[in-house]
Amino acid sequence: MGVWDSQPNVRRHGRHQSTQRKLPMATSTTRGAAVTAPAATTGTTLLQRRTLAVLRLAIGFIFLWAFLDKTFGLGFSTPAERAWLNGGTPAQGFLNSPGVTGPLQPFFVGIASPLVDFLFMLGMIAVGLAVMLGVGLRVSAVAGSLIMVFMYLAEWPFAAGAASTNPLVDYHIIYALALIVVAVFAAGDTWGFGKTWKALPIVQKYTWLI
Repeated sequence: MGVWDSQPNVRRHGRHQSTQRKLPMATSTTRGAAVTAPAATTGTTLLQRRTLAVLRLAIGFIFLWAFLDKTFGLGFSTPAERAWLNGGTPAQGFLNSPGVTGPLQPFFVGIASPLVDFLFMLGMIAVGLAVMLGVGLRVSAVAGSLIMVFMYLAEWPFAAGAASTNPLVDYHIIYALALIVVAVFAAGDTWGFGKTWKALPIVQKYTWLI
């Protein structure tokens, strides 16, 4: 019915049979195209995967280095006498500094405590190691982005004379976006332990650990 009604009555059955014999080939070709098309459009090239892996290693090292410098006082942003191991207060020192301005200053000054020091440093090393190893990228993206957003709000780049040179997008936002990108594109699968991590039974059960 339908398309076949447009054919002349003469030799209709013959043409019908001939078309039916060709139809499976046409259908299989169409199905094959439908199956392979998504892979061609959503796949990434080797160069793209390696570029994302480099981004992952770089952003992970930023977090890891911040932990190491603040813990041991390596002399770059933290002198030895202010090292965490020597009684320094990495989070409290920042929250009580003149760099924290804006309407949220009372809140950030109020939460400054040894517990916040511990949570901040734990977050820095956890995010740094996980991202560099290519595991737990989703959790790392959430945790790292929260740290960056809190620091962004603490410095309040909208105020005149703020440390940031851009009132909307500064390095905190860029770091957060980088964490999200490497998590979304599973950058841990290249030059990392992402595939091994995702094969673990607990990770397969709780996919948010990916």
